[in-house]
Amino acid sequence: MNVGIIGLWHLGSVTSACLANYGYNIIGYDVDKEVIKNLNKGVSPIEEPFLEDLIKENIRKNNLRFTSDLKEAIKDSDFVFLTIDTPVDENDDVDLSSVFSSIDDMIGFLKEDTTIIIQSQVPVGTCNELVNRIKQNTKSKFNLAYCPENLRLGKAIELFQNPDRIIIGADSQETLDKVSVFFDIIGCPKVTMDLKSAEMTKHAINAFLATCISFINWIGNACGETGADANKVSEGLMTEKRIGKNLPLRPGLGFAGGTLGRDLKILINLGRELKVNPELFEAVVNTNNAQNIIAIKKLQKIFGKLENLTIGILGLTYKPGTNTLRRSSSIEIINEIASMGANVKAFDPAINEINTEMHRNFKLTDNAYATAEKSDVLVVMTDWPEFRDLDYKKILGIIKKPVILDMKNCLDQKYLRGIGFSYHRVG
Repeated sequence: MNVGIIGLWHLGSVTSACLANYGYNIIGYDVDKEVIKNLNKGVSPIEEPFLEDLIKENIRKNNLRFTSDLKEAIKDSDFVFLTIDTPVDENDDVDLSSVFSSIDDMIGFLKEDTTIIIQSQVPVGTCNELVNRIKQNTKSKFNLAYCPENLRLGKAIELFQNPDRIIIGADSQETLDKVSVFFDIIGCPKVTMDLKSAEMTKHAINAFLATCISFINWIGNACGETGADANKVSEGLMTEKRIGKNLPLRPGLGFAGGTLGRDLKILINLGRELKVNPELFEAVVNTNNAQNIIAIKKLQKIFGKLENLTIGILGLTYKPGTNTLRRSSSIEIINEIASMGANVKAFDPAINEINTEMHRNFKLTDNAYATAEKSDVLVVMTDWPEFRDLDYKKILGIIKKPVILDMKNCLDQKYLRGIGFSYHRVG
């Protein structure tokens, strides 16, 4: 079966590689010729564990290739996936222009009875707009479904191959059946519904996860003020069967990256439009926005003024397993403490170079020890596993002051305090 993939950033690259690995004949398309050139060499546009190996393997099998020719990608395709990474601005408002333009561009190349699967994150009602847009410009029969992406940076391959479920939204039983059969290669439950319900389900999932994060961060902050142990409280919460251990209920920094914020903003805008009070989601956003300030307040509580302090930052990406700096809490905090007169140096295992215009407020180091050397404090911003395995006795000998602020609550506080560090965390 021939499958075209439109848009080859994180979502499209992972979808292409994984579907090819299941035996489908995949042609991936992107307007960026440099991205296409690299992908055909097996070089992914974004850091993701195992992705490049999977791309190279399936290129060798001759069932995966990439092109900057849209017609070539979809003219013989039975299924076409729209995997554009929909951007958001600094206010988390989504820009759908690339989604609409991609649909407009592909209409003339679709063969009869092509099934279009939208995976890009879009506001509820968008798929119906896309259906109308296609109908106005072609007489050919087509099917359109919405299957919201289920990827997480750093675990994308694993989650694609072993999802909890696949949500399939379509307004005809024929389309639901076709897409269900297509995904039979993945052994998991298929949850079918109409287009708008599928779109709303994606919003609901992300809004719920965001609410959990803001909730546990509030609890963690309160623990810090009362003397309660936030990690123990989190552990107790997750032993409740109605809650469970898989929810994001570990205190630390707020959510970042734009994904959760995008869906919250969609629901807030929808609530205002429909006159359904969006106060709950506004509170989640406000709580999250305030969480970055906690890191700065903790530093001020330890040192007073931050002026002329040398602050070492461990972790720039908003989560481990990726090299994206989009809406990174670490970057936002660095910019703020630099504006207060601090000297900042930072290390991240996935970041080799920095756009100096966008991120000019710190020095990028080659390793964690260079970051710690002669620093007044070491701040953990991303819970990369390698940060837990550092030689902290070595760090104790090269850091200016033996102070660690763990904003992800991921280090062994008993050990660190035992060897002489002044250890601080959330809660």
